Amino acid sequence: MRIVAGTMKGIPLKSLAGTDTRPTSDKVKESIFNRIGPYFDGGVAVELFGGSGSLSLEALSRGVDEAFVFEKNVKACAIIKANAEKCRFTEQLHIQRADARNAVSVLQATQKKAKLLFLDPPYAETAFYELARDFAEAGLLTDNAAIVCEHDKQFVLPESYGQYHKIKSSVYGNIAVSIYEK
Repeated sequence: MRIVAGTMKGIPLKSLAGTDTRPTSDKVKESIFNRIGPYFDGGVAVELFGGSGSLSLEALSRGVDEAFVFEKNVKACAIIKANAEKCRFTEQLHIQRADARNAVSVLQATQKKAKLLFLDPPYAETAFYELARDFAEAGLLTDNAAIVCEHDKQFVLPESYGQYHKIKSSVYGNIAVSIYEK
């Protein structure tokens, strides 16, 4: 696993050993970013269920200003911190050692809106995808935001979360990625 493009292209990233996290493969990550905009001019990315922080670090490498990663596993947070240090993004990456269900209140306190929202919860925990609706209803997404949900290919996500509608759903082996825009 590595940074696929941008200022930190090619930097290898660590992930937590075992099955506690499920890192997004480089192929899937590249496909996601090619669809939502290969490069960005500022903005904020929010990654729920961060694991290695790979998606946020990729977004930072491609030009977002800052990113918030929510991860409750202390060992995974240490991996995210190490990856941020390796990429020299320690100032731009805000690691929140917290349950993703607290993300709305944390982001409200910052008074920032997300341009990119990444959701990649444990596949069996399908209720967590409703956090996308919570972000939309709380007004925490910019008008040009993209919501990216990684999920089991057997699980069909709703067609919309508030005003954000599914524009694409792609399958990569056993996983699917659904992208929503306003």
